[in-house]
Amino acid sequence: MTAEDRIAELENRLGIVEDELAIRRLQHAYGYYLDKCYYDEVVDLFDEDCEVIFIGGVYKGRAGAARLYTGRFRSRFADGHNGPEFGRLLEHPMLQDFISVAPDRQTALGRYRTLMQAGTHQLAANERTPVRQWMEGGVYENTYVNDGGTWKIKKLFYRAFWHGTMEHGWAYIPADYVPNASVTYPDDEYGPDELLANAPRLWPETSTLAFHYRHPVTGKEFVPDAWGKYPGE
Repeated sequence: MTAEDRIAELENRLGIVEDELAIRRLQHAYGYYLDKCYYDEVVDLFDEDCEVIFIGGVYKGRAGAARLYTGRFRSRFADGHNGPEFGRLLEHPMLQDFISVAPDRQTALGRYRTLMQAGTHQLAANERTPVRQWMEGGVYENTYVNDGGTWKIKKLFYRAFWHGTMEHGWAYIPADYVPNASVTYPDDEYGPDELLANAPRLWPETSTLAFHYRHPVTGKEFVPDAWGKYPGE
């Protein structure tokens, strides 16, 4: 290997490290904006030709992402405006990240865990939004694209795994306590473009969301069953 080749290799490796840091910042910014209901800023993180998979629904393009964030979420958690609402708690820490940048540095995959805490304070409750306090855990498996040197979210796949109220915990929550989407747009003005086939269900199901990466020691690809089944199914 010539000195020039060695320098080019090192520059590419450094570039990949910089890409990983940029993608991590991108995803962490998503979590912080989501915490405070800055849904305009959330949508701006996505590529124009993006896709969001959330609770059994597939939202296509920036228009679909906007229906979910600036439509459904904003109306539910921020009373129709951009920014935090008094008495609402919505925390989405981005944890345990595993980022894989493609060799050409144009696309990347990332896996994150989130442990959400949310609720409506008694002083902010009304007939439409009662007092609530709950926790939820899930995993993101995302795809990112390098758009002219700026990393954007190309595909966001949030797989909720468990949900529980603070009053009763998670051991007694019905499996379909958080129902999957069942009506598409435009019949539902904030609905997804299509429904996810074989949509996942929450714990007590214990299926594994497929890993995008190979085993870091053995190099083997590990793709478990997509959702698993309930006993007897």
